[in-house]
Amino acid sequence: MSPNTSIPIIFLIFGLLLAIQSVVPRVEGRAFFVFGDSLVDSGNNNYLATTARADAPPYGLDYPTHRPTGRFSNGFNIPDIISQNIGASESPLPYLDPELNARRILVGANFASAGVGILNDTGIQFVNIIRIPLQLEYFREYQLRVSALIGAQQTKQLVNQALVLMTLGGNDFVNNYYLVPNSARSRQYALPDYVRFVISEYQKVLSRLYDLGARRVIVTGTGPLGCVPAELAMRSRNGECSTELQRAAGLFNPQLVQMLKGLNSKIGKDVFIAANTQQMHSDFISNPGAFGFVTAKVACCGQGPYNGLGLCTGLSNLCPNRDQYAFWDPFHPSEKANKIIVQQILTGSTDYMTPMNLSTILAMDS
Repeated sequence: MSPNTSIPIIFLIFGLLLAIQSVVPRVEGRAFFVFGDSLVDSGNNNYLATTARADAPPYGLDYPTHRPTGRFSNGFNIPDIISQNIGASESPLPYLDPELNARRILVGANFASAGVGILNDTGIQFVNIIRIPLQLEYFREYQLRVSALIGAQQTKQLVNQALVLMTLGGNDFVNNYYLVPNSARSRQYALPDYVRFVISEYQKVLSRLYDLGARRVIVTGTGPLGCVPAELAMRSRNGECSTELQRAAGLFNPQLVQMLKGLNSKIGKDVFIAANTQQMHSDFISNPGAFGFVTAKVACCGQGPYNGLGLCTGLSNLCPNRDQYAFWDPFHPSEKANKIIVQQILTGSTDYMTPMNLSTILAMDS
């Protein structure tokens, strides 16, 4: 080979390396994964044959596109606002979204599905939803897809360094134990026993998540279940919260914190972080004016007493100013309420975040 012919070969190799670099995506920043129910679903249920969906107006009214996205909100939901606060370039897409491709997959993924609970029989009335074992299976599948792009070692690192949000539990009470009088679960268990059973099942879910590589997991408790507009409409006479559902939340949330402490102790580090969303919600339910809300009892979108009956649809009553309402629809917080909740996740004291808040986690991990 003459010296002159080696020059084009060098250029050819250099060109190939550039081409490979442009095809293989780079990991930028911290990935974010989301598991759970309608409080954090960003649109997976749009791709399923189910009634548990938010893909019609007026959902998304205050989203940047002013169109429904599948989020159970007038605008951004909790994962969106967390993404904005951890410096992510974008929110993780729903796992079922066809646009979750090579370019966007390294940001993370949202596996959440409206209607699901910790238990597999929660949400059976919604038929086709992504129950939690399938959400975890999709997480395993996600890792295989990413491994094909960046290799197994880098994928493991991406997952280990990611932030994870897990939001479950409310539906196990609202859409299972208390769904109908004398429900199957309420005949099977007295409430304290049911709570212990749900917590023990949740521990298995979180242990599996750890086995799949999650190392920083924010686990939210339930909100004040008896105070949402849907429960006020069905159970309240004078606007007081439902004692029975409040009792359920009051039993579940402290036991969740203890279970997470036990898991961390067993692992030997603080993997699981408890977010006291019951207290976060209770703050603006007990004193809405302090947060700029006119009401924390009436939903912005709905019908019947407290706008708490049925679904939010184009035929529902709709408030003109969503920022004045703590609840967007009969069950879900408004975008403004979601921002208040995320602010407590970020900077809240140990009354709200155990053993530390998200700002502390980000500082420790940077």
